[in-house]
Amino acid sequence: MSLRTLSLLVSTARAALVGNAVPFRAALHVQTAFLRTRAVSLQYSHGFADRHAAGSAPNLDGMNQMRADSLLVSCDATTRRCSARPHVRGMASKTRARFSKPTMQQVECPSEEAATGSAADMPTQYSPSSVEQRLYQWWESSGYFKPAGDESKQCFVISMPPPNVTGKLHMGHAMFVALEDIMARFHRMRGHPTLWLPGTDHAGIATQMLVERALKAEGQSRVELGRDAFLKRVWEWKEEYGGAITGQIRRLGASCDWSREKFTLQPELVTAVNEAFVRLHEKGLVYRGEYMVNWSPALGTAVSDLEVNYVEEEGTLYYFKYMLADADDASGEGAYIPVATTRPETILGDTAVCVHPEDERFKHLVGKEVVVPMTGRKVRVIADDYVQMDFGTGALKITPAHDINDYAIGKRHDLPLINILNKDATINANGGKYADLDRYDARAQLWSDMDAAGLVLKTEKHTQRVPRSDRSGEVIEPLISTQWFIKMDGMAQKGLDAVRTGQTKILPERFEKVYFNWLENIQDWCVSRQLWWGHRIPVWYVEGVDAADLAPGKGAKDGAKARQTFFVARNEAEAREKAEAVYGEGVQLRQDEDVLDTWFSSGLWPFATVGWPADNEEAKAELNKFYPSAVMETGYDILFFWVARMVMCSLQLTDKLPFKEVYLHAMVRDKYGQKMSKSKGNVIDPLEVINGVSLKDLLAKLESGNLDPKELNKAIEMNKADYKSGIPACGSDALRFGLLSFCGQGRDVNLDINRVVAYRNFCNKLWNATRFAMLYFESSGPSASTESQAAQCSFRPSAIPVAMSLVGDGGPHVDLPMLADAWILSRLSVAICELHTKLSGYDIANASQIVYDFWYKELCDVYLEAIKPVMQLDVSSVANSATKHMTQTVLYTCLHYGLRLLHPFMPFVTEELYQRLALLVGEARTTIMLAPYPEPGAVDAWRNAKAEEAMDVVMRVAGSIRTLRSTYLKGSLEKHAPVVYVLCRSPAVAAILSSQKDTVCALARSSKAPPPAALHLVAEGCMPPKGCAAEVLDGSLEVHVLLKGVVDFSKEVARLQKEATQITGRLEKLKAKMSKPDYAARCPQATQDEEQGKVVAMEAELAALEGAMLQFKDA
Repeated sequence: MSLRTLSLLVSTARAALVGNAVPFRAALHVQTAFLRTRAVSLQYSHGFADRHAAGSAPNLDGMNQMRADSLLVSCDATTRRCSARPHVRGMASKTRARFSKPTMQQVECPSEEAATGSAADMPTQYSPSSVEQRLYQWWESSGYFKPAGDESKQCFVISMPPPNVTGKLHMGHAMFVALEDIMARFHRMRGHPTLWLPGTDHAGIATQMLVERALKAEGQSRVELGRDAFLKRVWEWKEEYGGAITGQIRRLGASCDWSREKFTLQPELVTAVNEAFVRLHEKGLVYRGEYMVNWSPALGTAVSDLEVNYVEEEGTLYYFKYMLADADDASGEGAYIPVATTRPETILGDTAVCVHPEDERFKHLVGKEVVVPMTGRKVRVIADDYVQMDFGTGALKITPAHDINDYAIGKRHDLPLINILNKDATINANGGKYADLDRYDARAQLWSDMDAAGLVLKTEKHTQRVPRSDRSGEVIEPLISTQWFIKMDGMAQKGLDAVRTGQTKILPERFEKVYFNWLENIQDWCVSRQLWWGHRIPVWYVEGVDAADLAPGKGAKDGAKARQTFFVARNEAEAREKAEAVYGEGVQLRQDEDVLDTWFSSGLWPFATVGWPADNEEAKAELNKFYPSAVMETGYDILFFWVARMVMCSLQLTDKLPFKEVYLHAMVRDKYGQKMSKSKGNVIDPLEVINGVSLKDLLAKLESGNLDPKELNKAIEMNKADYKSGIPACGSDALRFGLLSFCGQGRDVNLDINRVVAYRNFCNKLWNATRFAMLYFESSGPSASTESQAAQCSFRPSAIPVAMSLVGDGGPHVDLPMLADAWILSRLSVAICELHTKLSGYDIANASQIVYDFWYKELCDVYLEAIKPVMQLDVSSVANSATKHMTQTVLYTCLHYGLRLLHPFMPFVTEELYQRLALLVGEARTTIMLAPYPEPGAVDAWRNAKAEEAMDVVMRVAGSIRTLRSTYLKGSLEKHAPVVYVLCRSPAVAAILSSQKDTVCALARSSKAPPPAALHLVAEGCMPPKGCAAEVLDGSLEVHVLLKGVVDFSKEVARLQKEATQITGRLEKLKAKMSKPDYAARCPQATQDEEQGKVVAMEAELAALEGAMLQFKDA
């Protein structure tokens, strides 16, 4: 094939991928080629159009070997790269001749390895990149995320906290996805119809800022463009860029029903928002009025408390004179009240000076007048116990229009409001000669003028909390503004009652105090925003009508309502109908320019997304089925901003609580406990953890940002120290499990990426443990040749015996062939029970530890090692064959149950292994997502305390042997197989060890050390030979490893003597401390108990060392 042809084919393949937002692997197979990929592929061949209907897949199994000169061109949509390689297998000539016309069609190809189900076909390392996206696309396209299941069971519904449509995936998203996906998968596997409803928020401020920034780069502004054209531009931006975060959430394995994905500005949610506003207005809860708001000059809108960050900054405290208006009011001419402020420009809006009523310095001046500097206005001196006499000068300037506390004082004392600021934070006409100056320029000019007038006392440095916009970073101005508000007192009381009566539970419970505190001190909610992007307020004003002129007979119908200048309605048609009922036909209406606070639409999220206001039967059925939700999972930082508002809105509009439980997750911080922040350069991108990233790319990303130079240097050094080789590709499962293992309820997560890397290794251990176990299911066991391994597996699991008694003649006995079988089934039963308890109580961190311990510490580290002797039995014997088959069945059961237990935590690797396991034993290939989650009641019969006690003895002895070997047999002696003597003074324990010698030896070996050469039980009254290293496990059990002739005893005695000397020194020091006369009085009882325990432990350790030295000295 020519290079030109190859180039053309690669270009064609690239073109086929352009514009496809869903990452997938595609391939072109040239001439008579045939390909298999793990997802959707494009197949190029001859003659398929003649032999198959459009869109149908050809029978790939019937295809023969390929021609050696065929070429495979593979393209990856995620990297936009294509590559070509020869396909070396040939195709039969008859098959090749049937292909006459070149066609290209889409076909679905299974995983070639998974299709065989053979352990021999499994790679030796788990590769998340070859599994995760393939499986996710299959799950989603198969409809497994949709709410199906046992209709007699209660639906489990959880709504995804809608991320901003402008957002980019961060660790907070990764945390909530991992937690909510566990909940959804757990309940789905238990047979509950499960709806995890996804969606995005229109993010009014953030989205408008991004588009305005783009317009500015083009030399335009939204005002110049006009509202309609601007909104068209925003929608275009949303369609092009707005869905990025949902694709990123998919990478984390989120099993939410994307067919029901919601966007807060889609038509049905706009209808719901308008309906909610109208109903609240009809109930008298919505009103328009003047109040103090957080004003963002740069954004030109009021913002919520959530969008204001209070930052500790060093500022200036300005001290100046408030001159008395009448010299006779004090000691004479020049008398003044000293006042301090951090914002001198607000002096222009002062309407009083306030002192404490009991302050002897100023109480005689209360009621007198003082002169506002540089304005000549006279204001009163008032008294209020809000003033702190020991702060500043003890006298406060009061600016009710520009400070929330001053506003409250002004209300109490009926002070006038003087607004001195324009919307852009320049001084308005009320500022006199300072009008049109920027607020900071006005500050400097006013202070300079006051200094020239002799009114300045001093300035000093002062640390203060400065309110800054979360979006723009500018200083927020408290400003009196006419806005739309919702009355909160009655709604807040309902929200308080819901939690206090236990109808809604907040977990962790300590956050109930935060919830109560906010609702008990709540202010009316300002819901209007001076933006264009968002839910436009459904209020229409009558054009050309002055409220003062609206008496009956003056433009209004006779007997109609007077002075109604606006109409709240669901849509313009309804508003016009209402207006014409008052003014007659032809009335001109204008809709309110403002939009609603984003939190207003978010407050309706649990019910507006499932059919409310339910104006037809289909919507009613949807609402009744999926509302209320079972649980709301979100971050604790928005408990009152979002969760409380959902509770209040739901109760007010639906008379139902939106959810039964609230689970609050922690904030994800870096490993040092610092908040992840772009300004610090310590943000960890989840996709970089999933895909991996080099240190070079990490540093390049930092350097391309706009970090402060000092912070940049710190961030570079931190990255070099923490990620010397970059971040390896960990996959989604490892990232999820790492986050979950950290997330004790409500506690912040200090994320160490090295822990995530450890869980990547855990995924690999699962993979190889299952792969190794699958070899045990092959007909010839793990030592079989590759050819026999690839053969069809004949193993089929049988039933597990219900009764597994350890009581029998001649000592312990089990109905299963091995003690380890009874033990692992008992541990599996315990894990199932504990997992149900933890998952049902949202104790996710401990649940993750339980399933980790079962797989890693019990199944992999113990059971797989313990059964090696059974797996090596000669199956020509009927008894051996039966024994081996039963152990294979137990192993299969543990894998099957264990994968299902782990699936909600690690969905991808468990799905892949589950399918391979099923195919290996001849079962149908199905998804683990819909497999039943193991239930406690079904496995209670497996619980076996005696088996666990017996196995504990075996593991303790085996562990002791390993410890002694690792202590004394090092380096070249590591592979020495010693003789072991176990001194056992209990007949029952001796019987266990006698029957489990092979198991002890199997567990006593390691990857580098062989099993013991021999294991001898030493009866009561006898002693093992001299020259042994020993460990005393308890009063009746000792382990001795024969070292005579292997180890230099003189060196060992010297080493042990040195260790004993160190312990003796620590022991004497501790005893001296405890013998002091005041020890008991000075130390708490807990400390005394702890230190007494240390004494006992050190004395026991010394005794063991003395015994070991005696053994070596006498040998």
